[in-house]
Amino acid sequence: MLPLKEKDRPVVQALLKAGCCVRCVLRFCCVELQSTYRQPCKDLESELHSFAHTEECTETNPETEDAQDPPCKRLKLEGEGHSVADGQGAVIVPGPDPLHAHKDESEVCVVCLGVLQDFCDRDFARKMADIVDSAGYQFSSLVVSVSLPPQLSVREHSTWLLVKKEVGQKGLCLGKDDVIQIKEAYKWIIHPLISTELGVPVDGKSCFEVSVVFTHPETDGDCHFLATVCSDCFKPAKNKQSVFTRMAVTKALEKIKDKDFRNQFPCPPCHPVTKCIAQDISCLHSPIFVAGRYNKYCRTLPQTPWVIDGERKMESSVEELISEHLLANFRAEGFNFSSSGREDVDVRTLGNGRPFAIELLNPHRANFTKEEIKQLQQAINKSSEKIKVRDLQIVTRDAVGHMKEGEEEKTKSYSALIWSQRPIEKEDIDFLNDIKDCKIAQKTPLRVLHRRPLAVRQRLIHTMQARFLDQHHFTLHLRTQAGTYIKEFVHGDFGRTKPNLCSLMNTVTDILELDVESVDVDWPPAIED
Repeated sequence: MLPLKEKDRPVVQALLKAGCCVRCVLRFCCVELQSTYRQPCKDLESELHSFAHTEECTETNPETEDAQDPPCKRLKLEGEGHSVADGQGAVIVPGPDPLHAHKDESEVCVVCLGVLQDFCDRDFARKMADIVDSAGYQFSSLVVSVSLPPQLSVREHSTWLLVKKEVGQKGLCLGKDDVIQIKEAYKWIIHPLISTELGVPVDGKSCFEVSVVFTHPETDGDCHFLATVCSDCFKPAKNKQSVFTRMAVTKALEKIKDKDFRNQFPCPPCHPVTKCIAQDISCLHSPIFVAGRYNKYCRTLPQTPWVIDGERKMESSVEELISEHLLANFRAEGFNFSSSGREDVDVRTLGNGRPFAIELLNPHRANFTKEEIKQLQQAINKSSEKIKVRDLQIVTRDAVGHMKEGEEEKTKSYSALIWSQRPIEKEDIDFLNDIKDCKIAQKTPLRVLHRRPLAVRQRLIHTMQARFLDQHHFTLHLRTQAGTYIKEFVHGDFGRTKPNLCSLMNTVTDILELDVESVDVDWPPAIED
């Protein structure tokens, strides 16, 4: 027994006569019982026609009969598949049999264009499952996403105007938001089917998504009139193939007046010849984030690939030496690398290393034990003597944000080998040990001006500790505010950093070697060996 009431009869009649499928009829009758939609179409058709053809609903009211919208103009042409345009350019196709004749099973719904007729049965669920299985993903649950052609919104609006008028004649009111959406009804039907086929539950928060994209080329022109009536809703976008996006069409339908819509588009919609096409069924796993800390022991290794004018300058990089192992094990399609700052190609990173995170895109494998991650870390460390990784672990997207939080307030420690043009004695550099929280102003260094905006940045040199080596060399240990350009502090960068070591010592100084001793970011959590 369908959960329909007496007040629904005229709506059911009007929708069946207009060419709606049984599930769309239920949607416009605001039926929220999911199990009803899951019944076979034939059973629903039989019950719905029986409901519509009872003696009570065959009585007509002459007062309301004249007030109804006239049916679409139809011309009976020889042969099948012919259509003709009405006076407003809309394509008119021969319609269904009258209400009292049995509906042809092959007739395509004027609203959902076949989505709720031919693409939510067990055969289609099995087709989806076959594609998912062949993609080779590891998952324990899934979420289904559905992309519908934007013209379905136009046809939905047209049918809603028809129903709104019908219920209005009965002194009732039907809001557009009361109608069950096509996507919602579709998921009610397909979810248990695809869940059974794949043997995993459907979960709205799942990291694994199976998406179905529907198109309907025959009715692509249904939206075009909206660009004339509501031109401000359709703005070209670089990443969109068409201005007629679902969002733009929905916005236009919210603005257009009912009268203007009726003048431009038939109510109810005209009958399509073809049904929707399931253009694409694809899988996507949300990104997985892997974090850790790395040491760099080589002075000829950049952090990221070094390419100048299309020419590669170094054969490898820190991110590549780490990511190649992660990509292979997680079977990901790509990655994004980020870290807490970066060192120059000729700078080593020692101590506990520099925090980093790698976003692995569309990974096909997602579940790893702690022991497997430990083995993965060991494999990375054995693959190269140039780097070493520690504290490798899977983290959440939100956790990665901790690496960047308050980055400029963090401190970093360095060790530099300094050359002095003027011969020096130990006493000449002892004063550096007494300088605390030295404020410096650094104009964007010349060497990074091509990729950083021109600005003057205020930084702090918290402490310095100098150790004499010979008349022209000494080591300088610095603890500074994160973001300080150490090389420029030493040589002055043609006066772009003030004060600098040259001005403090009243001689020309330069930096020969630089090491990062520590990056004081307490993330990610340390992992005991």
